[in-house]
Amino acid sequence: MEAPQEERSPSLDDCLKLLKGERDEQRLAGLLLVTKFCKSDDVVSLKKVYEAVGTHFLDRLLRTGSGSGDNRDVYLQLSLTVLAAFCRVPEIASSEEMVSRIPLILEIMSKRITTNILEDCYELLYLVSTACEAGVMTLINSGGLRVIAPQMSDLPDGSHAMEVAIKILQLLVSQLSGESMNIERFLELSLVVAAVARQFAVLHNALKFEALHLLSAVFSSEYSAHLHDPLRSMPDNNWADYMRTGVVAILQNRVAPSEKLHALILAENMMSILGENWLIGQVKLPNVDLPADRCLLLVLESSYVEISVLLNDLAYKKYEAPKDNSTVEDILLKQRYLPIVFSLVEKIIKHISSVGENEGTLTDEAVFQKVIKILNETVGVVLEYLKDAKEHGNKKGNDLLASVRVTGSYLAETPVACKEQVQDLLDYMLSVEVEDESSPFLSTCFLLPFLCQITMNAEGCKLLASSRGYIAVVECLIKLIERCGESSDEDGSIFLACDTVMNILLKREEISLTPEISTFSRLLKALAYWADRTNDPPVVMMAASICSLIFDFTSEDALLKQPNFNGSSLDSLARLIARSLSSWGQDTSDTADLLEIVTAGYSRWKGRFPTIKKQCR
Repeated sequence: MEAPQEERSPSLDDCLKLLKGERDEQRLAGLLLVTKFCKSDDVVSLKKVYEAVGTHFLDRLLRTGSGSGDNRDVYLQLSLTVLAAFCRVPEIASSEEMVSRIPLILEIMSKRITTNILEDCYELLYLVSTACEAGVMTLINSGGLRVIAPQMSDLPDGSHAMEVAIKILQLLVSQLSGESMNIERFLELSLVVAAVARQFAVLHNALKFEALHLLSAVFSSEYSAHLHDPLRSMPDNNWADYMRTGVVAILQNRVAPSEKLHALILAENMMSILGENWLIGQVKLPNVDLPADRCLLLVLESSYVEISVLLNDLAYKKYEAPKDNSTVEDILLKQRYLPIVFSLVEKIIKHISSVGENEGTLTDEAVFQKVIKILNETVGVVLEYLKDAKEHGNKKGNDLLASVRVTGSYLAETPVACKEQVQDLLDYMLSVEVEDESSPFLSTCFLLPFLCQITMNAEGCKLLASSRGYIAVVECLIKLIERCGESSDEDGSIFLACDTVMNILLKREEISLTPEISTFSRLLKALAYWADRTNDPPVVMMAASICSLIFDFTSEDALLKQPNFNGSSLDSLARLIARSLSSWGQDTSDTADLLEIVTAGYSRWKGRFPTIKKQCR
C-alpha cells in the first residue's frame, strides 16, 4: 500500500495565478492566500501581489465592503487587511492611488465597525501618512481629526489601535498650523488631549512616553492657548487628574532628562489652564493614592534641577565653549526651554503666596518650609547666572530678562531673600535689556514690587540711591506714563513706580540724596501729561504729590534751563497743582495723605515757582 502524499503548501506562484484569474472568486481566493502566508516584511512578494491584483479590483472590493450587501464585514476586513499589508511597501503607501483612498477609509471609520477593522484602518492611515506629505495633508483636509478624536476615548487602554492612533495624531499635530485651526478643530483636539491623558496616566510601557510626547507637542504648538477654554469646559474633569498622575509618574522615576522636560511642559500648561491649585489636592481616580503635595514638590524639585542644568550649560556655551553654528543652535534651544521652567517657578511662588487664602492651598508647615528652601536655592542659582553675565559684561538677552523676572517674582514675596547677592546685583539687574530694547525697561518693571517694598525703609532707599537704581525707576515711570492705556497690566506698575519714587523723595534728606534735575525735569513733564488726560482723583493727587516733592529741590528758573522744558511745561504743572489744591475741604479720604504732601510742599516752595503761585491764587 502506497504512503499518502503530503499536501503541498500553496506557493507565491499559486497565489499570483489566482489573482490574475478572470473571475472575482479566483481573485478573492488569491487574496485570502496572501493573508495566510505573505509576511508583512516580505516587500518583494507584496509588490508582486499588488501588481497582480491591480488597483481596480481592490477599489471594488473596498467599496463592496463599505456598502450594505451580504458578507459586507468579510469583504471589508479582507480588503483593509491586504491594503494595510501593501502599505508596508513605502512606494505603494506613497502612491497616488493609496492616498486617494484616505477619504473612503475615514468614511468607513465613522460607521459602526469591529475593533479588528478599525485597527486595520488606523494601520493603513498611519503607513500612508508617514510615507509621504500628501498622505498626511489629505488626512488633515479630509477630516481625519474629526473622525479620530471622538473614537479615542472608546479605544481599549494600551491597545494596538490606541498606539497607532497616537502615532497618527503626532503626525497631524506636527502639520497643523495656526491658520488651519478653527473652533471645531480646537474642540476635537481637546477630546484628544482628554483621551490621551488617560493613557499617559494608566499605562506603564513605551506607549506612556508616546502619549507624553503627543501631549507635549499639542501644548508646545503655536495654537495651544486657544485650547485652554475648550479644556476648561470639558464635562468630565478626570482628564486633569490623569494628567497630574502621569506627570508625577514621570518626575518621580528614573527617566531621561528630556522626558522630564516634556512632563514639566505639561505641568506649566495645566497650571495656565486650571490655575496653580492643579498642583495640590487629592486625585479622585480609582486605584490611585497620591499625596496631596507630591506633584507640587516634584514639579518644583525638577524645575530647580532643570534650571541649574540649563543655566550652567548656557553659561558654558556663551562664555567658554568655542563659537560655531552648533553652539549657537544649542544656546537658542536652551533659551527656548528656560521660560517654561521659570514660569513653573513663578506659578508656584504665586501659589504659596496665597497660602490660607484659597481652598486647597498648601497648609502643611513642613512642606511649606521645604518649598521655601527649594525656592531660595533656585533663586540663588539664577542670581549666580546673572553674576556670571555681569562679570562678562553681558546685559542683553531674553534669558537674562527671564532671570530678572523670576528673581523679581520671588523678591516681591520675600524681600529679604538672598540679601547680599541681591544688593551686589541690583544695579546690574536694573540694566538688563532684551535684544530689541534701546534702554532698560522691562527689567525694572519686574523688580518694581520688590523695590516698592524695600524703599519703605531708609536702608532700601539708600541701596537704590547708592546704586543709582532710582534713575532706572524714574525712567521706567516716564515710559509707563507714555504707554498708559496700552495694557491694563501696566496700570498697576505705574502706581508701584510712583510709590517707589515717592518713598525715595520722602527720605531724600535722610539718605543724603542729591537728585539729578535733568532726570526729574522729564518726570515732571510726564506727570503733568498723565494728569491732564484724566479726571481720576487718585491719579491727579499722586502726580501732584510727586511733583511737590520734586519742587523741594529745584526752582522755576532751574527747570526752564533744562532741554525740552519750557513755559508750556510749567503751565501744565501749574494746572496740576491748582487742581489738587482745589480738592481741599472735599471728601478726599482716599487721597488725604497725598493732599497733605502737596499742601505742605506748596508752603515751602511757592516762592520759587511764581507761575504756579499765580495759578493757585
